[in-house]
Amino acid sequence: VFEAHNANALQLGGWSLLVALLTLWIVAKGVQAGIERAVRWMMPGLAVMLLILVGYAFTSGGFDQGFAFLFSFDTSKLTGEALLAALGHAFFTLSLASGAILTYGSYIPDGQSIARTTFMVAIADTAVALLAGLAIFPIIFANGMDPTAGPGLIFMSLPLAFQQMPFGTLFGVLFFAMVSIAALTSAISMIEATVAYLNEKHGISRLKAAMGAGAVLLVISLLAMLSFNLMAGWTPLGKNFFDWLDYLTSRWMMPLGGIFIVIFAGYALRSEIMREELDLPPLGYALWLFMVRYVCPVLITMVFLHALGWLGFDPLVRWYWIVGAVVVLTLLGEGLRPRVMPALAGR
Repeated sequence: VFEAHNANALQLGGWSLLVALLTLWIVAKGVQAGIERAVRWMMPGLAVMLLILVGYAFTSGGFDQGFAFLFSFDTSKLTGEALLAALGHAFFTLSLASGAILTYGSYIPDGQSIARTTFMVAIADTAVALLAGLAIFPIIFANGMDPTAGPGLIFMSLPLAFQQMPFGTLFGVLFFAMVSIAALTSAISMIEATVAYLNEKHGISRLKAAMGAGAVLLVISLLAMLSFNLMAGWTPLGKNFFDWLDYLTSRWMMPLGGIFIVIFAGYALRSEIMREELDLPPLGYALWLFMVRYVCPVLITMVFLHALGWLGFDPLVRWYWIVGAVVVLTLLGEGLRPRVMPALAGR
């Protein structure tokens, strides 16, 4: 069914259009009337459905195996490759360097701690990811399926598993409703950054900005969708449009955006602005500033090079290379800061 669905360009195009229109309708209505109202019921609904599915997975007969698969501790897996993979995953799962965090952050009311809010977002994201694992993997193990099947795990293996379980149709519908809500909230986050920029910086109404951004989004979505059917044979340099889109965004644009953001936050913004916005104690602010100026650029650069296949961690790069890079960057940064900061800040 999944493969037949991917091969049907008309059907996929119709679903893409529906999702695009729904996303644009929510974003065009504004932050309070659109996004806030939609997320206010979608996120609690997502959490409730997830908890119900975890309870269902608990009775599937494979909960012990699924729990062990997720939480068994194996020190041999704590390698440099795993660290870089985890850092790269953080960019994707938290939408870092995509504009979403910056845009939503600008809507935070005065007096609310940015540091505390950021910490809670990271905790909530991790909690949802773990609950999703507890909802999915026990069902996979209970039906003797491969837990490393990738995207096919959700769209091919799980439907078969639900068919073989009591009330499987009901919980299958619930599961894919949850996936749809998660996808819709992500789509809203991605397009809101562009709409907010056009609205606030260029005075374009939210409706017109949403329509313009949505048109571009729809074209890109349709091209990505056609990569699975009508354009499947178009593979410049061995990649179709969908693969190129994933490659450029996840391996180039997001890491580079992250590097530019930490440079701007660490060197361009005045210290008094950052102290006021973050509202951290002196020691906490000093630690944050050191991380942003010297540690994060090194780690993000390593993630960037590793994602491109230009950097292998073991055994070429070890802990002393990381420490050395941070020390060198610290010395260079402190030496160049009197010249770099005024230039970046435009003073």
